[in-house]
Parts: sequence; C-alpha cells; structure tokens
Amino acid sequence: MSGLIGKKIGMTSIFNDSGKNIPCTVIEAGPCVVTQVRTEEIDGYSALQLGFDDKAEKNAIKAEKGHFKKAGSTVKRKVIEFQGYDKEYKIGDSIGVDHFQEGEYVDVSAISKGKGFQGVVKRHGFAGVGQATHGQHNRLRAPGSIGAASYPARVFKGMKMAGRMGGNKIKVMNLRVLKIVPEKNLILLKGCVPGHKNSYLTIEK
Repeated sequence: MSGLIGKKIGMTSIFNDSGKNIPCTVIEAGPCVVTQVRTEEIDGYSALQLGFDDKAEKNAIKAEKGHFKKAGSTVKRKVIEFQGYDKEYKIGDSIGVDHFQEGEYVDVSAISKGKGFQGVVKRHGFAGVGQATHGQHNRLRAPGSIGAASYPARVFKGMKMAGRMGGNKIKVMNLRVLKIVPEKNLILLKGCVPGHKNSYLTIEK
C-alpha cells in the first residue's frame, strides 16, 4: 500500500468537538524523496523507493552517495519501498504529509521497544503458581511444569518460557488520523504506535 516513512515524536492528547480527551501519537511524516522508481519492465513489479531523514555524507559509503546523487537528493538515513500510489511520481519528487487526510485510517509498522530478558509473567501473561504462605519460598512468578517426565521425556518446541522480549516488528492497524499539520510535517494518530521516541516507522494507507 502507498504510504510514507516517519519518525515517532511522542504522545499527547487533544480534545475533539464534543470535548472528549483523546490520546494520540505525534509523528513527523516526511517529506520523503523518491529515490528510485521500480517498473514492471525492468524490475518485474511497480513501486516507489522513498528516502527520509538526512544522513551526514561523511558517514555514507560510496554506493549510497552514487545512488542518491542519481536522484538529485542528499544522502538519506532510511529507505523503504511502497506500492499502490494513485499519482505518477518520478525520481526526485517529494511526497509530504498531505498524502493523508484527516479522518482516514492507516496502518503503522515499527520495531517495538526492547525489554531485555523477562520472565513468563511479563513476557507471556502467566498468572504465577503457588501460594504466598504455607512455607512457599520463591515460586510466585515461576512458570510451573513445562512437560511430562518419562513420556515424552522432552520439552516441546515453542514452550512459553522466560527470554528476550521486545525488539520485534509490529504492525498496528486501523489507526484514525486525527489531525494533520502540513507546515510542520506532523500527523496525529489516535492511540499508540510501537517503538521508542525518534524511532522510524512506516505509515500505510
């Protein structure tokens, strides 16, 4: 689907016409530069490659510099392909936040916050086992049994256990566009989106 690359600024809340307080996420969306145009004849599919957020040229490799020089653009930090645009775009064109309209619904993809090594209660929502009294020592947040003994005499793959949590790509669907501020390239979406502040994300129609 067509969309833009953005950066999560943070969360706030706004009041709607009826006076209800609505939590929302502020995202800096674009302007994104068209750095490459994929076509059916050459690539076998049609898409637009967009670049977002300037990168210091001294930190770019020679291949990156050449790629963005063809597009007549500065070196970009984030490059992602999108499909399904209604308008025709060519290399060097800029797509801004006015690609979206207030009231429509979008999908947001991003890498979730990394939580590190976590137990089963936080990671999988286990209730914990055992009692807090009667001599119980340290089993309140333990996972309990992870399988039988003599048969099958092993732990099945996929067993929910403690481990690294977060840092996964997550898509949140059907978020309503509450407000667009084109002069500051800002878009306000109802609710929360994955990722930490200043993390990159994709917004798709």
